[in-house]
Amino acid sequence: MRLQDAQPQEGSRKRRRRVGRGISAGQGASCGFGMRGQKSRSGSGTRPGFEGGQMPLYRRIPKLKHFTVINPKQYTTINVSQLASLPANAEVTLSSLLEAGILTATKGPLKVLGNGDLGVALRVQAAAFTKSAQSKIEAAGGSCEVVA
Repeated sequence: MRLQDAQPQEGSRKRRRRVGRGISAGQGASCGFGMRGQKSRSGSGTRPGFEGGQMPLYRRIPKLKHFTVINPKQYTTINVSQLASLPANAEVTLSSLLEAGILTATKGPLKVLGNGDLGVALRVQAAAFTKSAQSKIEAAGGSCEVVA
């Protein structure tokens, strides 16, 4: 087989439709576009997404910068400044904060945030720490332990 022998398969190529060349050609007069209206005229017709003047779908839906998280993680948050009132070398957990009265309710696991200053060394056990909270606790001589 040579390159000049390569031909398309029989029946795969159809001749183009010659419209507007008389009634005997099968597509005479209106060329299959119907009688009147925007879609029968020459030119491209309407742009994609155009709905005849009705507010199109892509403008009706809400514009979101991002999709909301379906099941967001709920944390019980506490700032480093609230831990400053605890005694030195105390072990800080979610249950110990509830007993001490610093927290009154729980929404989920404990997360320590970095707002404020800490002057005492504490052993903090929480599900999550912000970077600033972890650095402040360790700078005061304490330790941070991530618990599941």
